[in-house]
Amino acid sequence: MILQSHRDFVAELAVASAEIILPMFGRHDVGLEMKSDESPVTLADRRAEEVMRRLIEKRFPDHGIVGEEYGTVRGDAEFVWVLDPIDGTKSFITAVPLFGTLIGLLHQGRPVLGCIHQPVLRQLMIGDGTTTTLNGTPVRVREGVPLAEATVLFSDPTHPAKYQDGARFEAVCGKARLVRSWGDCYGYLLVAAGWADVMLDPIMNPWDLQPIVPIIRGAGGVVTDWSGGPADRMEASSCIAASPALHAEVASLLKG
Repeated sequence: MILQSHRDFVAELAVASAEIILPMFGRHDVGLEMKSDESPVTLADRRAEEVMRRLIEKRFPDHGIVGEEYGTVRGDAEFVWVLDPIDGTKSFITAVPLFGTLIGLLHQGRPVLGCIHQPVLRQLMIGDGTTTTLNGTPVRVREGVPLAEATVLFSDPTHPAKYQDGARFEAVCGKARLVRSWGDCYGYLLVAAGWADVMLDPIMNPWDLQPIVPIIRGAGGVVTDWSGGPADRMEASSCIAASPALHAEVASLLKG
């Protein structure tokens, strides 16, 4: 189902998007605008998605595409690409390299291939649910770490109380050794590579979440929504990612 050609094409998309994004990183004139939901968008976001869409249409004209900036075409196709050209635009516009390009491939509605590309740090992570690699080297989540010794990451400190149960989120953070807001897609890269232990997102869009699922699973981790339900569906809108034992501990605390 997922061939080496698909993995190679994901890397091709990542390189093409980076050619747009990198020259604009650290600049002030990036065409910044605010969307209706008050999230920022730049010319880099739009142009990077445009170039990825063109490549997909040329290589796989019967595949669908779901993108943050330009919506959905052929959403009911057997194969659907899910694109977030810059996940972490707030970091991008402040010259912080904790953003990345997210690329996912769904087969019959389920994520089977995912990519996180951090072009500034030259880190390319690809996962297929069985194996996850960072710059070609297999990586695994860190095992045997209880919450009391764990590093917990999240994206926005205002979101847990706004979208979930803030007190339960604070209970998780209160038990962890280290808590940092090294979030958006880069937090998942850190968890999958074993540099951090838990990534929590109380609110997400499909283009934020679906590419992450095969990456965490391929690294031996567990990924669910905030309630412990399946994350490998377009309707999922939150995330807990961690090693199996640690995921169970965190999910139990979040449920109360």
